[in-house]
Amino acid sequence: MSAQPAKTLRETAAEYGLKSEEYDVILQRLNREPNPVELGVFSVMWSEHCSYKSSKKHLGKFPTTGPRVICGPGENAGVIDIGDGQACIFKMESHNHPSYIEPYQGAATGVGGIMRDVFTMGARPIALLNALRFGDPSHPKTKRLVSGVVSGIGGYGNCVGVPTVAGETNFHRGYDGNILVNAMCVGLADADKIFYSAAPAAGLPVVYFGSKTGRDGIHGATMASAEFDDASDEKRPTVQVGDPFAEKLLIEATLELMASGAVAAIQDMGAAGLTSSSVEMAGKGGVGIELNLDMVPQREDGMSAYEMMLSESQERMLAILKPGREADGQRIFEKWGLDAATIGITTDTGHMVLKHQGEIVCDVPLAPLFDDAPLYDRPWVATPAQPRLTAAEVPAPADYAGAVLKLMSAPDMASKRWLWEQYDRHVMADTLEDSATGADAGIVRVHGSRKALAVTSDCTPRYVLNDAYEGGKQVVAEAWRNLTAVGADPIAITDNLNFGNPERPEIMGQIVRAIEGMAEACRALDFPVVSGNVSLYNETNGQAIPPTPTVGAVGLIPDYARRADFAGMKAGDALVLVGDTTGELGASMYLREIVGREDGAPPPVDLAQERKVGDIIRNLILSGQVTVVHDLSDGGLIAAAAEMALASKLGLNLTAPEGVAVHAALFGEDQARYLIAVSDPAAVLDAAKAAGVTASVIGQAGGDDIAVEGLFALPLAKLRDAHEGWMPAYMGG
Repeated sequence: MSAQPAKTLRETAAEYGLKSEEYDVILQRLNREPNPVELGVFSVMWSEHCSYKSSKKHLGKFPTTGPRVICGPGENAGVIDIGDGQACIFKMESHNHPSYIEPYQGAATGVGGIMRDVFTMGARPIALLNALRFGDPSHPKTKRLVSGVVSGIGGYGNCVGVPTVAGETNFHRGYDGNILVNAMCVGLADADKIFYSAAPAAGLPVVYFGSKTGRDGIHGATMASAEFDDASDEKRPTVQVGDPFAEKLLIEATLELMASGAVAAIQDMGAAGLTSSSVEMAGKGGVGIELNLDMVPQREDGMSAYEMMLSESQERMLAILKPGREADGQRIFEKWGLDAATIGITTDTGHMVLKHQGEIVCDVPLAPLFDDAPLYDRPWVATPAQPRLTAAEVPAPADYAGAVLKLMSAPDMASKRWLWEQYDRHVMADTLEDSATGADAGIVRVHGSRKALAVTSDCTPRYVLNDAYEGGKQVVAEAWRNLTAVGADPIAITDNLNFGNPERPEIMGQIVRAIEGMAEACRALDFPVVSGNVSLYNETNGQAIPPTPTVGAVGLIPDYARRADFAGMKAGDALVLVGDTTGELGASMYLREIVGREDGAPPPVDLAQERKVGDIIRNLILSGQVTVVHDLSDGGLIAAAAEMALASKLGLNLTAPEGVAVHAALFGEDQARYLIAVSDPAAVLDAAKAAGVTASVIGQAGGDDIAVEGLFALPLAKLRDAHEGWMPAYMGG
């Protein structure tokens, strides 16, 4: 039998995700063929995950500066000023592909990775969030994926000791072959003690510390930049394995090392591991770097240079220390029981040089790796516009009470108590509001002060699918509204742009138009983007996920005694609806869950109106006149009222807004609206009138039913059983 011919480097490059023309660019940059180690380094740094080669042109449309922005995109995380010499550092990232292949470790290492992005800049993590999208509940894989992902998030975050305070979970058949797991971390730091990744000079020691390097996660960044197919389970070896107890030690050692004054620059080892961390530190600093891979702490025998450079083993950091400070670092690493070694030095060559077993195994210029990846202006076509649906085109329910029960027990709307009870929401003892308490955002006290941070994550994929531009605007407006509804001043966002294959013009059109809509909303609401992540190629066998540009947002509450939730409604309170109701039913939850359709234009977003109405609400909360507020979103007025009643354990009686068909008034998802419960509505009505904003009393709290005058009365106990019952029955069934 004849031997198989050896693969050419060009064929190997294709297996690593590099196109033939990209391989040609490597030949031009090097003026020679790369060796296998060099090819591996190029392949991960030029992957979509690391280089943003399809999206960078459009990401530049985001506003990224503002009076409170200390550091915008380009570092490990965004940094904002929260006053009193303090900074908030935060970012959201995806771990979609790994979580589909190996849900527990994929989700767990997503949490660990996003925490490292935050503490590598000098912040102590104080809150975690997540945004999860699963397939149809009836799909054979969905239950196992939910169980594994939730266990992974809880297992990692709980063990490290950082509270998970907010998030969202959706189900749709569009995610059957490619779930989304987006993790966000928020941390606190002194504003004058922020640490950056750029190497400041040549001649400085490069120190590795944390866990040993193994063979897990090799080519994880490349895998995250490719579509799935029927053989994707074979990619299990590209999923990393996490150790939350090692991460806890790493946090403490990193913060102590920073406090010692020994750090000149620092970077966590995330996607593409030792390759990306060393390339980014040297590249940002305009220096070179030389590493001796024999010195890398290794947990497996016989590791090659290629394996060490591309491993994505978890809980590892790379630091550039100030001259002569290695011994100080070593004392700290020994104290915390971490492996550590000086593995290299910064140079003035502008090259990455790797040595292994006495040989130079890589010598390439850093510029093509760091900031000269091929960039694409990919062709795109906009999603065809869908018509706005009038109330007459959408049938009213024959049984309103039945429709409310069905809506509130649908997978997206049902209580996620089963899920968030697995997360430690109160470790660190600073959580004021979380997923359980009935508030539109998680709220975490800034320890030792009266301030609090409000945090939320949001996206309505069905809107973005039907109109990427309006849907993109709504993503940002919804996050801004959720922060406003608890009394926070919205400051900035991080984003996680999850889409399908950008090489398909219709997918690229979703990306472009969603970014443009998001950017417009960010400008109109003074809500800059300070960090983020792009996750593309989320599809299986050519079937893309619904476009899901998730936003994580942070706002500041000056005094946490002046905040709002929607769980404090009292008998006799007037219910005041603030904002205009026209009855938008296109792409609504009612249309999907009750009528069985997913068509129609999503509700338009009037950003000036969002700002005007939101500012009224926030001022009422900050002045102490209002403490019970809920924004209107999925499911419209009736869903918001039902959630307030369930959270407050108290019934209510509504009168449907006039001038709109009843079913459209109750279930329509018009934007820029809030429902307030208050003992005396005069202050709310006066403030709205003074600003030229619609507001009216539409009901009263009390009794044991949720009712609409002359239409239906639904016992709250029956609604609670339906709302609370779906997920435990699903996961236990």
